[in-house]
Amino acid sequence: MTADATQTAKTKVTALPGDGIGPEVMQATMRILEAAGAPVEWEFAEAGARAFERGVVTGVPRETLDSIAANKLALKSPLETPIGYGGKSANVTMRKYFELYANIRPVRELPGIQTPFSGRGIDMVIVRENVEDVYAGIEHMQTTTVAQCLKLMTAPGCERIIRAAYGVALAEDRQSVTVAHKANIMKLTEGMMKRMGEKVAREYPGIKAGQVIIDNCAHQLVIRPEAYDVIVTSNMNGDIISDLAAGLVGGLGIAPSSNLGDQVAIFEAVHGSAPDIAGKDLANPTALLSAAIMLLRHIGAFGVAETVEQALYVTLAEGRNLTGDLAPRGHGVGTAAFTDQIIANLGRVSAMKSRVYKKLELAAWPKLTAHMEPTTRELVGIDVFLETDLDAEALGKTLTAIAEYSPFNLTGISNRGVTVYPPTGGQTFLVDHFAARFMLKHPISLAGSSSEGQPEISYLVQRIGAKFTWMHIEKLQRFDGKDAFERPQGEG
Repeated sequence: MTADATQTAKTKVTALPGDGIGPEVMQATMRILEAAGAPVEWEFAEAGARAFERGVVTGVPRETLDSIAANKLALKSPLETPIGYGGKSANVTMRKYFELYANIRPVRELPGIQTPFSGRGIDMVIVRENVEDVYAGIEHMQTTTVAQCLKLMTAPGCERIIRAAYGVALAEDRQSVTVAHKANIMKLTEGMMKRMGEKVAREYPGIKAGQVIIDNCAHQLVIRPEAYDVIVTSNMNGDIISDLAAGLVGGLGIAPSSNLGDQVAIFEAVHGSAPDIAGKDLANPTALLSAAIMLLRHIGAFGVAETVEQALYVTLAEGRNLTGDLAPRGHGVGTAAFTDQIIANLGRVSAMKSRVYKKLELAAWPKLTAHMEPTTRELVGIDVFLETDLDAEALGKTLTAIAEYSPFNLTGISNRGVTVYPPTGGQTFLVDHFAARFMLKHPISLAGSSSEGQPEISYLVQRIGAKFTWMHIEKLQRFDGKDAFERPQGEG
């Protein structure tokens, strides 16, 4: 890309200097962007440790949220959640508040940084869903010894992150998009990601579509990482494999990312705040500088972005005046000297070319409560989760008797997802948390009133509650003739 001859107006960006080494790498990044003539002006705001210490429980003051909302762009250094203050992560607060659903993590082999994978030509992007999955943080203690975490994945959430992945592929002229999932085990949640990937792929015939089970993906990233172009996956899977992929090319110290939503984009370094070296002129600003390069491309300043990126590449390739984490032991320089070297190299071109980028286009999602009503909906049963120290045989006989004169039959009991009644002959260690499955003798159509089936459920649960402590109930439904629930291991 050439310099942006038409871009003269400056774009206001909220700057979050952060904690630990954050202010140092932010200052270094700003110096380089200023020297390169980047069309950016900064509005400083606070988040992280200082906010927690003055009583802001989220770590993000209202004025900071207002600044980001107004500017729609932020560059963020690492933030801390200090022990003894607050509890929620400031990073997660911003991610949730602005619905930053797409986490984009580029992973590229950089010149001069030697790893066991050097020379393999690694150049990929991990696109991670950023707000759903187990990171919704919905957890409950079911008994004193059993904890539950709900894994929530939605069809709109899967669709928009997969569309974002194809958007990245188009913007960066990439050839393939691979959906990484665990649909072989979690057939409804992770299976939704797989199925949505297959559906959306049909709209992009020019891009090769693939899918891989997430554990095999991790394996393949170590065996042949150069085979991947864009990988899209759910939140927890993406959290793990994006760090794994960063390790292939030098680690989190050089890893940038962007967090994108319909209205706001936040760009950040992935690494932590490294308080042990804060204020010592030892920090490496490469990750935040690379995030700033992503920001420049996001606002269309492609030429300046390439100029800065090429100066970084030249600096790394020549190996002069590198910070201690990049230089041979004992030959590192400070943050300021490394920054000066990059500035001195502005205008030079590296042997490693920058990719050609176009603007990343993400379709905004409508502001409504997403809902899709099936043609038919039936209630076919319920799962009742209860607490007891009875053995499976005794519990099964008792629940069978309870259900005898109800509209339900007890069809099975599971413990930690494994059928334990009727007995299967297996060897299952029991805890005091059982799921009893009751199927209706006659399924109930839910096409009419939303109260359909409630009297039947209430009658059974009241009878169970007279003898046992129960935690929650799950309706077992059938949408358009298809079961909308999974069966425990061993259910026969």
